[in-house]
Amino acid sequence: MTRRPTRTGTAAALLALALLAGGCTEVTGGVRGTPGAAGLRDPYFPKLGNGGYDVRHYALSLAYDPGTGRLDGTAEITARATQDLSAFNLDLAGLTVSRATVDGARAAYNRAGDELTLRPREDISEGAEFTATVTYSGVPEPITDADGSEEGWLRTDDGAVAVGEPEGSMTWFPGNHHPADKAAYDITLTVPAGLEAISNGVRTERRKGGDGRVTTAWHAAEPMASYLATVAIGRYETAASTPATGGRSLPVLTAAEPSVAAGSAALRGEIPGILARQAERFGPYPFSAAGAIVTEDGTLGYALETQTRPVFPAAAFDRTTLVHELAHQWFGNSVTPATWRDLWLNEGFATYAEWLYTEEYGDVPARTHFERAFAQDANWAFPPAAPPTAENLFDPPVYQRGAMVLHKLRETVGDAAFDEILRGWPAKYRHANASTDDFTAYAESVAGQDLDGLWKVWLYGDGKPAAM
Repeated sequence: MTRRPTRTGTAAALLALALLAGGCTEVTGGVRGTPGAAGLRDPYFPKLGNGGYDVRHYALSLAYDPGTGRLDGTAEITARATQDLSAFNLDLAGLTVSRATVDGARAAYNRAGDELTLRPREDISEGAEFTATVTYSGVPEPITDADGSEEGWLRTDDGAVAVGEPEGSMTWFPGNHHPADKAAYDITLTVPAGLEAISNGVRTERRKGGDGRVTTAWHAAEPMASYLATVAIGRYETAASTPATGGRSLPVLTAAEPSVAAGSAALRGEIPGILARQAERFGPYPFSAAGAIVTEDGTLGYALETQTRPVFPAAAFDRTTLVHELAHQWFGNSVTPATWRDLWLNEGFATYAEWLYTEEYGDVPARTHFERAFAQDANWAFPPAAPPTAENLFDPPVYQRGAMVLHKLRETVGDAAFDEILRGWPAKYRHANASTDDFTAYAESVAGQDLDGLWKVWLYGDGKPAAM
């Protein structure tokens, strides 16, 4: 994400903690089940996500009426039980649930705040795969974050834009909305004729119905955290190509609202070239599609790295921000943080990708960026690996001081080892989750040296060091 003025643990450990939070034991059909935990105890969002299961696939069928703002949805969630389950939770904010089934049989359900609890007729055995289907509707309302920005389903004059970092995706579909639980997605969108409906991944179908509506289907095969799912509905102008990127053909689709389409066309056309160079630095591009969505200003106040197709307000669609959000496809999207405390691994790398770009193409050494960041008092408010509250997750230390950590690592281990880390880190944790401890251990293994002194001062240290 790029929120500019215009805005330690592992996934397995989280799931283990969640299992400890289960309720009382129940016996149904020979299986001793307990309810899955309502929350994964994330350091900043303890109620976000749910325990007891691992989602494998979301199939979302959504119909949207821009005139009324009404969304009608069916979410089919395929998951594997990680414990014997008598009940399990989904995160869902607002919206009205009218029906729920588990493996085709009606399931009881109830709501408590943003928690939707489903109770299947028969307990689910640990290790079993099951499918929960939820039918719901209503007018989605956005979430206002602790830092004052809005996320979730954002209504526009002729459609909507959905963005979800860190918890906004629960405003438009039920799910396990913690980044530790990634899944594949199929998203089908039905909207009035004359509108485009854009989402993540590859467009597999677009058909006109007899009711004056158009249905578009999107397939995202690689695992995706729910905060990276997106929808953009409106009178978008699209451009599609299949260039050779990183040694393979890659479908690239961009979309821009009409008022900003012409002004953004040239930079949108640079996406394959930027990705090709990033693939040389960071390793093979990790997804089966790429692109961008450019909205009119006023819809959202920040750019977001939504998987395969980042979203930009027109004012933020510049080359630096584009480089940042495309770098996130490796750092944040493919390698996803284990908890929100590990967010600097997303933003520090994406910011350092900006520094690398200007070093190569703008004759501004990364060391110059480092010195400028060192001089800014705002970057020393707290350590990048320990934001004090959720309100601080997108503050300068996470971005700028996070990038400074990487530059000090580069100066300490040398360019050859650092380049190996740049490529090896997203390869080792490709399509997985990783923590700060995972990264420091990996960097030390590549460098072949103890880097505790570096981490103590630059990653975890309070206050500004005496020297650069």
